[in-house]
This record gives sequence, C-alpha cells and structure tokens, in this order.
Amino acid sequence: MQIKFEDDRPIFIQIAEGIEDSILSGAFPEESQIPSITEFSVNYKINPATALKGINLLVDQEIVYKKRGVGMFVAEGAVRKLRQKRKDTFYQDYIEAMIAEARRLELSAAEIKEMIEKGFEDIV
Repeated sequence: MQIKFEDDRPIFIQIAEGIEDSILSGAFPEESQIPSITEFSVNYKINPATALKGINLLVDQEIVYKKRGVGMFVAEGAVRKLRQKRKDTFYQDYIEAMIAEARRLELSAAEIKEMIEKGFEDIV
C-alpha cells in the first residue's frame, strides 16, 4: 500500500482504500488481523489520528471490527461487501459516464458491446 501525499484524496481515505485492496487481494483474509494504528502511523509517517479515521471508516461499514485488547480484524463477509460496493461504484463512475458519451456519439448498444469485447481480447 502506498500513501500519495500529493493526491487529492485525503490520507485517511487512501488508508481505507488500501486496506480494502488488501482484503480483496487476499493479503488480509476474513477473520485475520490487520496492522495496528501505530503500525500504520509509523510505517507511513502519518498522524495516528489519521490512520484511526481511515480504519474507522471500515469499522462503520462493518468491513473490520475491533477485538478489545487484541486489535482490528477483517469481518466475515467483508470480501462480499467490498465487491458489491466496488461494483456499484464502478457502475456509477464508469458505466454511466460511458453510456452518456456513447449517446453523444450515437453509438448503439451493439457497438459498445463490440468495443468492450475487443478490449477484453486485447488485454489477454
């Protein structure tokens, strides 16, 4: 995980998204412990309150939970929740914008599908 201090996104958001990425990639499996607030603050040279704010976002979403005296852990079902959240965001951020542009260009649904399929073929 990298923190980009010149990024427009707040650091606490970058922390939350980095943990989400690690959960989705399997680096932090469900029911496994994530690094402590202190570890985040020391490793990334950030204020502990900033790290806490990022982790608390995930606590509020029930992605991670606290075991008193032990640390923070990935919740059961976190991968499913994160995938759904990211799918919803993907639709809003990319698909809706793509469809709006396609309409301006008078592209048909068939033409868009063809372009998407070509894109997948080109990636392989």
